[in-house]
Parts: sequence; structure tokens; C-alpha cells
Amino acid sequence: MRMFVALVPTEEARAHLDSFLDVRRDAGDLRWSAPDQVHLTLAFCADVPERAYDDLVERLERAAAKRTAFDCRIAGGGAFPDVAQAKVVWAGLETEDDTAADELDLLAAGARAAANRAGAPTDGARFRPHLTVGRPRYPHDVTNWVRLLDSYAGPWWRADEIALVHSHLGEGPRGRPRHEVVETLALSEP
Repeated sequence: MRMFVALVPTEEARAHLDSFLDVRRDAGDLRWSAPDQVHLTLAFCADVPERAYDDLVERLERAAAKRTAFDCRIAGGGAFPDVAQAKVVWAGLETEDDTAADELDLLAAGARAAANRAGAPTDGARFRPHLTVGRPRYPHDVTNWVRLLDSYAGPWWRADEIALVHSHLGEGPRGRPRHEVVETLALSEP
């Protein structure tokens, strides 16, 4: 199973970002992420064996419970690998303070450790908090999109759970992945 652990913004936060981008979408040649699939990936597991699933859920539940809920918002943006030859355009995640930023980093580290220990190896890429909003059809300069996203700041929302998501390749609109939340795991309250 192809899966990932994610922090999923509230419906209000995703709708706000969608409204901001909607009037601008025709101005560029990006393939836009569906609003209901916008998320922040904490850990990506390309191949989760069936036998590892229950252990993965238990370990993620423990990892989530060790972390404290925090307030955040979608704000700013950037591009990977860089703005001049972008393959991904993303929105950023702003936390209320440094303590919340630390919680986010520890949450990602805990999710990755849980997956690896359960026998569902993660991709090993360095954690860089972002929410993919679009992909250019070919790598090119997206400076104007990054400037636009740098001016964006959405509503604050409470990150109080993480989701384990099953990604079904090719089953979504236009052959894109279809994401199915299979578990939600609560963070502890302060």
C-alpha cells in the first residue's frame, strides 16, 4: 500500500486557500492540486506491507499522543527544487510560535520513526513543511507564483490530529492519485 502520514488543514483553511488561488488559476500553466487533497506530508511510505499496517497505526497513535496540538495557518510559499526550474509550487505553514514549530518538527520525526519501526520505510527526504498546490507541466521559472503565495496568509486553525492516508495511484480525476484517509490519530491537548 502506498501511504503517507499528513497534517490536514481544516475545511475552512483549504477553502480559503482555494478561493485565493481560484481567480488566478487560468493565468498559469500549473496542474493544480485538488483542494480536498491539499495536506502537509509528515512521512511518506511508498510501500506499506499489509502485515505492518496494524503495528503502523499503533505506533503512529503513540507518536501523535506524545505531541501537543498547536495553532497554525497556511501562509507564504515557494518552489522545489528552486523557483528558476520549479517542479512543485507550494504554500507554507506558519505556526503560532517557536514552540509550535518545534512540535511540528517533532511530529514529523515521530511519524517517520513510527513508520520505519513498523516495517514501512519512509522516503528519507529531509522534512520541509509545505503543502503542494501545483506542478508545472515542465520545469520552469515560477517566480510570479511564489511572489503571489508570499502575499497569502490564511485563517488560523488548530492542528489537533494527524491522518494516515492511503494513496491510490491513477484512481483520481484525470489519472491522478485518489487519497483516502484510513485513520485519524489525536494529538494531546496542552
